[in-house]
This record gives sequence, C-alpha cells and structure tokens, in this order.
Amino acid sequence: MTNEYRVVDLRDAQNTTEKKVTGKSPEKAAKEVLGLELVRSGAPKDLAAKVYWQRVADEPINVVRLYKKVEETRDRNR
Repeated sequence: MTNEYRVVDLRDAQNTTEKKVTGKSPEKAAKEVLGLELVRSGAPKDLAAKVYWQRVADEPINVVRLYKKVEETRDRNR
C-alpha cells in the first residue's frame, strides 16, 4: 500500500526543507527525496530526516525519525 509522505530534511539545522512524495515506506520516501539509505535508530547527531504520514484523514499523524547509517569501524579480518 502506498501512502503520501512528508519528508523533512534535517541535515542542515539552519535550512530545513520538506517535500511530499508517494511511497511504500518512510525509508523509501526519504531515499527518493534525499538519495540516502537511512535507518530508524541512531545518535541524535546523525538525525537526517523526519517523515510524516497519515493513512486516513481522521487518524493521528504518524512520524518517524531517520538517521544516517554509521559505517562499521571494526576490523572484520580479526
């Protein structure tokens, strides 16, 4: 099922922007707008976007915070 999502770009605290897109998930909507793979958990410093949507007009608005992925720093060869 597709929904209309409102993606708010929070990467630049001085200049937040938002865009509405149709998509299958908040993550896919954010990827379409920002071009980034984002995840639902992370440190506050890695917050990249908030995504809002509402399935039916009389239901509450949903929101999810999406964070930049942190690159793995451990050595996989050990």
